[in-house]
Amino acid sequence: MAKLGRGGFLAIAVIFHLVYIFSIFDIYFVSPVVSGMRAYKVERSQGTQPPAKRLVLFVGDGLRADKAFQSFPDPSPAGSDADSTPRPLAPFLRSRVLSHGTFGVSHTRVPTESRPGHVALIAGLYEDVSAVTTGWKLNPVNFDSVFNRSSHTWSWGSPDILPMFKEGAVSGRIDADMYGEEAEDYTQDATELDTWVFEKVKSLFVSAKLNSTLDSALREEKTVFFLHLLGLDTTGHSYRPYSKEYLHNIKVVDQGVEEITKLVEEFYGDGKTAFVFTADHGMSDWGSHGDGHPDNTRTPLIAWGSGVARPKKWESGKAPGHEDGFSADWDLDLIQRHDVAQADVAALMSYLAGLEFPVNSVGELPLAYLAGDMEEKAEAALANAQAVLEIYRVKESHKQTTVFRYQPYSAFSTEEDSIYNRSRAIRSKIDSGQFEEAIRQSSELLQHALEGLRYLQTYNWLFLRALVTLGYLGWIAYALVTVIDLHVLHGASKTKRTFVSNSTFTSLLIILYCSLFVQKSPWTYYAYGIFPIYFWEEVFARRSALTAGSKTIFRHISGFKGYALFAIQAVAFIAILEALVWPFSSNLHAQADSISRYNHIFTV
Repeated sequence: MAKLGRGGFLAIAVIFHLVYIFSIFDIYFVSPVVSGMRAYKVERSQGTQPPAKRLVLFVGDGLRADKAFQSFPDPSPAGSDADSTPRPLAPFLRSRVLSHGTFGVSHTRVPTESRPGHVALIAGLYEDVSAVTTGWKLNPVNFDSVFNRSSHTWSWGSPDILPMFKEGAVSGRIDADMYGEEAEDYTQDATELDTWVFEKVKSLFVSAKLNSTLDSALREEKTVFFLHLLGLDTTGHSYRPYSKEYLHNIKVVDQGVEEITKLVEEFYGDGKTAFVFTADHGMSDWGSHGDGHPDNTRTPLIAWGSGVARPKKWESGKAPGHEDGFSADWDLDLIQRHDVAQADVAALMSYLAGLEFPVNSVGELPLAYLAGDMEEKAEAALANAQAVLEIYRVKESHKQTTVFRYQPYSAFSTEEDSIYNRSRAIRSKIDSGQFEEAIRQSSELLQHALEGLRYLQTYNWLFLRALVTLGYLGWIAYALVTVIDLHVLHGASKTKRTFVSNSTFTSLLIILYCSLFVQKSPWTYYAYGIFPIYFWEEVFARRSALTAGSKTIFRHISGFKGYALFAIQAVAFIAILEALVWPFSSNLHAQADSISRYNHIFTV
């Protein structure tokens, strides 16, 4: 092969780096969403009703957990009779915590943005990293959701959130009533966005009194009502979450939730409605969100109504759940706090409304929120674990057909530890009345399923990383040889290829491509594979340039003193380079460690 000149070398450099930059997407930005799973729900004997006939979900977009429960002087606008005595801003929601339901902190994951937060809450699916290709605005892969599993869902709110749940859902199953994008004006009073939602809900139930068809639809079982309340997020961005405007918006939301709760309970009159109030993400003190700061990742979760456990109260001291000190100024120390991961909320809503778990959900059902007996909780825990295991089964089946010598996840690698045998053992525990042990084993099985999903998601990482690393090392060596040849030896070096070397590198390329073909690898893998072979073959063929070039470059160095001085200079140069990149790399590692801790704690 003829040696390339400067133009050819630069062309190779550009093509190589463009192709290898794309490898980031194949390694880190592959969608975890798959299809073909069977849906699971809690199986009940004939005639047994689910905990609730319907579910109402309130999402206060951008509401921090601490602001929802802390006390402040009345932040009402100027001109009103404001009280300077610190009081809770959400007395109705607080009454649910104290006397009617269960509460805790829902821990979100980065990125703490509205779209991934709502997907986690409603679909039980954490951030689909492939959404980077759409600028984080839409999920490029359709996913299942609690709304899609309902008999019908009515939703009100922002055009940025509601449409994404209609994509891929059963046609006609989800109604989305949205205000125009022009309403999201940061220069206007954002509480109007929340008031608009509350008024629309009231209008729906008023219309039902005059429309028998609508009345009949509203009275069907397994219905869901979703109220997306964007005002807090908009106000927080404009005025910051410690401002009077933000705190006043909390009062507006609380009053609206109280009105809608009473309206729904009076309309149905059967006490069979479950209510969930939470947020998609929090907000930092400077009015931003997106990163993993605790102010952004901690959101309130309050559930009450049919099927929800009553609060667990302590006579004195501090109830469990408050050990971290985060809720010390909420004046709720005597009420047990039950924290969850954000995706767990989807599993909770599915259980309460008697729906199938969304097939892409990886949330763990928070049993502390359930009012059922131990047998009911054991059945629910097993169904939850089976739903997540189904995702693992489908992913594993696909992986087995596309890789050589598939190595199963270690926890499921033996016949005794197979998914089938583990599930059957748990069923046996339930049938024999050992409910607590069944719950423990179901929780353990679900954790193994989550770890197994992570194992399958990263199964090809070692191969791809090794291939990319060999490519970059080959590029460094190839560039060094080319620079020496062009600028030190002035093109005087000669290439030395033999039949053996040609056969060896050609055989390596054929073997690599055959393995990629058999494993049905994407075309990009072939591009990643050709560069290491090409670069290292060129380096081997032009190895004489390295020898001749090193003699020319180091000809001025002689004796022990000369080599020692060169070594000192090289070490000093490397130390300076490390000093330049150290602040950046240490900050990057700190952020990665923080994200890793959140991911580990709340998903594994």
